[in-house]
Amino acid sequence: MQPCDHTSVGVLAFREGKLLLIDRKKPPYGLAAPSGHVDDHGAASASEEARYQKAAIDELREETGLTATTLTLVLEGRKENPCRRGGDWHYWRIYTAETTGEVHASEDETRGHLWCDPGQMSSLLASAVVQTEHGEIGLEPVWKEWLASTKIAWNLISKA
Repeated sequence: MQPCDHTSVGVLAFREGKLLLIDRKKPPYGLAAPSGHVDDHGAASASEEARYQKAAIDELREETGLTATTLTLVLEGRKENPCRRGGDWHYWRIYTAETTGEVHASEDETRGHLWCDPGQMSSLLASAVVQTEHGEIGLEPVWKEWLASTKIAWNLISKA
């Protein structure tokens, strides 16, 4: 496993008013948007933004099987969050994506997925858990921070 590069991307994919969350199989555990390290995605000569976008597209496809047709940067910033590679913070870029295809969650990366509806999001943000096929689970801490601090989650809740 390579060391933490302190750069991460996340992808918020919506369908029919629901947000796609994966149930992480590896630490940090919990429900999260498809996400991962930027690492070596894209050519070394590519711009920083191009590398982040390539990482977002790749992580979405690797974890869910979905193809991003558009990406829009909606959030970025540094968050303190432990990493199984040894880091304790990451600089994040979070995108919304329009997608094609059907979800085929990675058996290596995930225990499954959830199309999170407004009621479930409200429960998750209130420190509760939701029932999944693998039992009760809550949001991964860094995703709880991102979603609680943005209008994206609240917009989802308000559509309930």
